[in-house]
Amino acid sequence: MARISILSGVNVVEATVEVRNRLGLHLRAASTLTETVNRFKSAVSLARGKNQVNARSVTGLMMLGAGIGTKLKLRAEGDDAREAVAAVKELFEARFGED
Repeated sequence: MARISILSGVNVVEATVEVRNRLGLHLRAASTLTETVNRFKSAVSLARGKNQVNARSVTGLMMLGAGIGTKLKLRAEGDDAREAVAAVKELFEARFGED
């Protein structure tokens, strides 16, 4: 379930996603994720613990070291934040089209 807030007139949506595909957030999955995020204007980030990265950066996503079962905090800020979070959640739930 996503948490939606409005801060200073900016939509902020947060959710938790779990890596479910067998290979984790590897290069192909990270590339698919960045392609999806790039369809939106909102700033989108993923965090693992204190390590937060821009979801438009394949390198940043790879640095999360997110294997199967890893839970990540997803955050989007902007006019289409709700749609961006929904699209990213769908990718994770569909295991990036793998498995």
